[in-house]
Amino acid sequence: MSMTPVEDAITEALKPSTLEIYNDSAKHAHHKAMQGSVSRETHFRISITSEAFKSKMQPARHRMVYTLLKEELDRDGGIHALQLKTRTPDEEERQVAREKAEQAEPIAEIEQDRG
Repeated sequence: MSMTPVEDAITEALKPSTLEIYNDSAKHAHHKAMQGSVSRETHFRISITSEAFKSKMQPARHRMVYTLLKEELDRDGGIHALQLKTRTPDEEERQVAREKAEQAEPIAEIEQDRG
């Protein structure tokens, strides 16, 4: 059992290898739509890596997550906004490799005399 129903629902259904959940509600508390809301859990950013997403396009992946969180989305004072990043383990591996390549040290540096 986790700290949030969101984490429980995603973990149980998708068995993610990576799951990151960020509560961004405080950043949006001043928005007009949030006036009068007593909930401190309305805006989330979620990154999920799961084999369950294999061979599915992003819209289908997002629908899977929205279906899992339907109760929280429909509940008065529940989730108001959800930002999703969904990928497979292969996609995550390629992304990590790409990021490492971008951070690689140069093999050689050549300085030219501009004098």
